[in-house]
Amino acid sequence: MIALKVPPLGESIVEATVSRWLKKVGDAVNTGDTVLELDTDKITVEVPALRAGVLASQAVKEGDIVHVDDLLGEIDETKAGAATSAPAPAAPAPTPAAAPSPAPQAAAPASTAAAGEVKSAPAARRAADERGIDIASVPGTGRGGVVSKPDVLAASSAAPAAPAPAPSAPAPSAPAAPRPTMPTPPPAPAGARETRERLNTRRKRIAENLLQSHLATAHLTTFNEIDMSAVTALRERVKEKTEKKTGVRLSFMPFFVRAACIALKDFPVVNAQLEGDEIVYKHYVNMGIAVASEQGLVVPNIKDADRMGLLDIARSITTLAKKARDVKLTMDDLTGGSFTITNGGVFGSLVSTPIINYPQVAILGLHKIQDRPVAIDGKVEIRPMMYVALSYDHRIIDGQAAVLFLVRVKELMEDPAAMLIE
Repeated sequence: MIALKVPPLGESIVEATVSRWLKKVGDAVNTGDTVLELDTDKITVEVPALRAGVLASQAVKEGDIVHVDDLLGEIDETKAGAATSAPAPAAPAPTPAAAPSPAPQAAAPASTAAAGEVKSAPAARRAADERGIDIASVPGTGRGGVVSKPDVLAASSAAPAAPAPAPSAPAPSAPAAPRPTMPTPPPAPAGARETRERLNTRRKRIAENLLQSHLATAHLTTFNEIDMSAVTALRERVKEKTEKKTGVRLSFMPFFVRAACIALKDFPVVNAQLEGDEIVYKHYVNMGIAVASEQGLVVPNIKDADRMGLLDIARSITTLAKKARDVKLTMDDLTGGSFTITNGGVFGSLVSTPIINYPQVAILGLHKIQDRPVAIDGKVEIRPMMYVALSYDHRIIDGQAAVLFLVRVKELMEDPAAMLIE
């Protein structure tokens, strides 16, 4: 029997929720097949079979909480031959003396046939069937070249990329990535007035972190509004040329990231962290971008964003958004952030008070761009305006620093050419 155990889940992650079993007891498994999926507070982990055989037992149920190295089930590798091919045991029958020689020959083609031309996880085959993708054309990134579900999702998102240039005329207003599909509750039984759903590990951790942020910090929010006319005009002027030359679609988010990086240098306490009775000043900016995905809220970050130009920032945002959609974010993507930007405007939010991504000490909230009448040089004009909000930890950031930081971001966004000389 081969024990199937919870693998290492990443830095500081010790537990996960059994999301779903992809194999039932008695099902045949090939080496590399995904047997079950685990949800952590940050990523989804596929647990593969290390040896071919038959799933002999399941030690946990879907929804159970498990910890690193816990027993998940057992694989009976002695039944590998019977599971892969029925005629395989009959091969040694003619002559015992010849058995050692033909056995390996018979085993190899049998397992290949059972694998169906390509090594792939059941979840990957199901996703490929749903999307009409030939799984044999999908390169596998799993152990031993096994095609996983994220590989299929990546191939699916890449497939329509070729014909995309034609409809690229209508540009997105503010989002760096398309709107994700929101998680849906379980279907209600007929006549039921209430249903219950157990919190998975990720949702529990999100809840704990948000509560900890409110309990451990002195939350305060300051607001301002930005006239987006100048940056909109600049973006409209260069976006088509930029996309043709570099392949990067320029959204508003890279401008905000660049402006925030410059403002953080002017007000380093906003990029700091409180540890005990010490303030830790960080001389780098790992910029977190909050992403709402089907798996829940995640905040991947761009390492050393303060050392990047506008196009490099745009490329990094596109890469992180794609990895989030394809469930391919790594622990390195999700750890080490020093400041966060969240964009509620993607969903139509006009104004909000974002919660600090603890242990960071501030978060910048962006909102919907809306045409509003404003006074310009004594005249009323219609301008594209955006409310912005900075939530900050008042224990170490004074109101003056918070307000001036937000004013600096406003100044840079209203005069984007100033970013080029910083």
